[in-house]
Amino acid sequence: MKKIHYGWIMVAVAFIILLTGAGIRSMPSVLMVPLETEFDWNRSVVSTSLAINLLLYGLFGPFAAALMLRFGMKRVTGTALLLLVLGVFSTLWIDSPWQLNLLWGVLIGIGSGSTVVLSTLIANRWFVEKRGLVIGILTASGATGQIIFLPFLAQLVSDKGWKLAIVAVSIAVGVVFLVVLLLMKNHPGDMKLAPYGANQIINEPLQLKLNPFTEPIRELKGASRHLDFWLLAGSFFICGFSTNGLIGTHFIPACIDHGISEVKAASMLALIGIFDIFGTILSGILSDRFNNRWLLFWYYGLRGISLLFLPFALDASHFYLWFFIIFYGLDWVATVPPTIKLTTDIFGKERAGILFGWIMAAHQFGAAIAAYSGGVVHDILGSYYFSFLSAGAFCVLASLIVMKIGRTSKTVIHGGYQA
Repeated sequence: MKKIHYGWIMVAVAFIILLTGAGIRSMPSVLMVPLETEFDWNRSVVSTSLAINLLLYGLFGPFAAALMLRFGMKRVTGTALLLLVLGVFSTLWIDSPWQLNLLWGVLIGIGSGSTVVLSTLIANRWFVEKRGLVIGILTASGATGQIIFLPFLAQLVSDKGWKLAIVAVSIAVGVVFLVVLLLMKNHPGDMKLAPYGANQIINEPLQLKLNPFTEPIRELKGASRHLDFWLLAGSFFICGFSTNGLIGTHFIPACIDHGISEVKAASMLALIGIFDIFGTILSGILSDRFNNRWLLFWYYGLRGISLLFLPFALDASHFYLWFFIIFYGLDWVATVPPTIKLTTDIFGKERAGILFGWIMAAHQFGAAIAAYSGGVVHDILGSYYFSFLSAGAFCVLASLIVMKIGRTSKTVIHGGYQA
């Protein structure tokens, strides 16, 4: 029997880490209404903490990539999980908005942001073949987190209150921390292995001289001279705006506004995650075989159509809402594998981790704006109608932007950026 390459065990470990992080990031959508009820807060209060979380989640990504190059994935990931445990468990004692902003905004934002580049680093470091598939699998971890955590947490909050849900998630993060200590490795060379699909062992010693705080800035300065970087970042800004920023944060409250129970709404959001698993893994496979610009064109265009349809679906019978769940779910984060593939192809795998971290920062900046503005607009207008329509229009715009990627900038050469 052929022995399983350890790269696939690394994929499994990273999947569990990213799954748990996604579950934690989905919690505010379940906690939003209970916290409003208990502390008499309006929707923009909880939206503000989530906006801070999403922003730091993205901004810390490139620095996390540099820290992993400097100190190793295992140390950085373990520290990130400890921050998540501290942030989540301390929520039991909050009683004011600033505490929510500190714990869920800052601590959990930095903790979850420290793992955002794991999929890129593991795919490029441990695999020569099947990189698109690996990225698709790890990207789908976010949807799996929704499936596992959202219905369970919604039911727990409904039956036992939000504090027991906090305890349950804290225990889950502690278990994942132990998995990281036991199984995570930094390089295939550390185990005398060649990357999957290669025959030669590649020794990749930690870059001890790399400055984890200035290196991301240096890479950003170099990449910012290329229009391709801004096209990738701009389209991913819209991706974040239209996914975890808007739907991930406000779909459940929007359903509650239309008479759907919190548990049922959470189950619907989890079902979006089920379809996303198939869509994202398929996207990873397609990104290895087809033009990634055209893949992104269709993904953004179809997502835009589904978001333009959502207000009608919420106002109509629940039958129409299932069309949105299936259609949107297949496209939830299918944009990630082609975006990572284009980033790697244009800038090289040595830079892909840090630069995708910056592109992800743009994604989360868009998500933060959508999370905050969605709550503010709801407080002003009393509905999410305008927010859903604007997100749909932005996605249609993104479908046009991506067709220019890879056609405007000169090739990036090894060792420096070509002018």
